[in-house]
Amino acid sequence: MILWIDGAHSPADQMARDAALLAAAERGAAPVLRLFRFRPPGITLGYAQDPARVLDLARCAAAGVPWAVRPTGGRAIFHAEEWTYAFAAPRADPLGAGTLAECYARVSGWIAGSLARLGVPARLAGGRTVAERPEDGGHAARALRQGPCFASTARHEIVLAGRKLVGSAQRRTARAVLQQGSVLLGDGHLALADCLALAPDARARTRRMLEAAATHAGPWLGADPPLERWAAALLPGLPAGTVVVRDEAGETLLAPEPAPARFA
Repeated sequence: MILWIDGAHSPADQMARDAALLAAAERGAAPVLRLFRFRPPGITLGYAQDPARVLDLARCAAAGVPWAVRPTGGRAIFHAEEWTYAFAAPRADPLGAGTLAECYARVSGWIAGSLARLGVPARLAGGRTVAERPEDGGHAARALRQGPCFASTARHEIVLAGRKLVGSAQRRTARAVLQQGSVLLGDGHLALADCLALAPDARARTRRMLEAAATHAGPWLGADPPLERWAAALLPGLPAGTVVVRDEAGETLLAPEPAPARFA
């Protein structure tokens, strides 16, 4: 297995890299866990989401907020203050084998273990977040679940004090698996509310619901912890013999012709 400490790139570049890793895994490449950040900050949408329905595209353009569609499913995320990961592996490899739940448990276990080593009291989720409960007659919650990823929590995701800390999504093809995820380190994800195709009062309500549903690890990790710190915490839980590569050195792992990503 390869642990790639990558650099910061735009949403479109990052999603193209992950699509390329999935394509390489389909050809039988070694499993890769890639760590990265977004620069500039921006939005990614789940593969099945329609940008024109989810986002106020004119508002995003005016604010200079870039966006891209992920190779995986799930819902919208504003990537700002966070650590981000992508794991790609052939399904014939033991690290990519098993059911969807087994793959989620394997990768989420690595992430949860690394946070525990860093002193963050996080755990795998076992219930619902605040945004999933039927306040407001359930109408606001249903609208919120159509947009932001961090509005609700699935069992394979990671929570802190009952609120969502790590969001993940997975894509499985006939030959490979790709899992992507974000560890919140600050409140930057709340900016998504300003970019959604919603009326002004709905944006304010969405922001409040996101604040109630999600939290971040900033009090334990600081405002801008380096990816190398996360990599050091991950390594003890990864398979023996994991090789670490950094920045541009990891670009040799990418397919020569990355799969296209939709972006603006």
